[in-house]
Amino acid sequence: MVFQIIYTERAKKDLDELKADKSKKKILKAIIKSIKFLAQNPKHPSLKTHQYYSIAPVYPGQRVWEAYAQDKTPAAYRVFWCYGPKKNQITIISITPHP
Repeated sequence: MVFQIIYTERAKKDLDELKADKSKKKILKAIIKSIKFLAQNPKHPSLKTHQYYSIAPVYPGQRVWEAYAQDKTPAAYRVFWCYGPKKNQITIISITPHP
């Protein structure tokens, strides 16, 4: 099943900031790759997807998930997301360095 990816305003801003910073080209490439994996299979092994409890859900009754865009890197980037709002959709909540 392929999921449609939706972005919150916060996630759009996070992505735009990365695109604007030429020094983060490698990070942006890793994030785009992880979002493609997410659309194809949210449980892809390289994403190391797991539930995240420190961000409030965007949609009532939905859980927030964390997926790795980078690993074994200081301040590695993560993609925070949830299912919805509709079936076969995933909403990217934010894209940030590991807290």
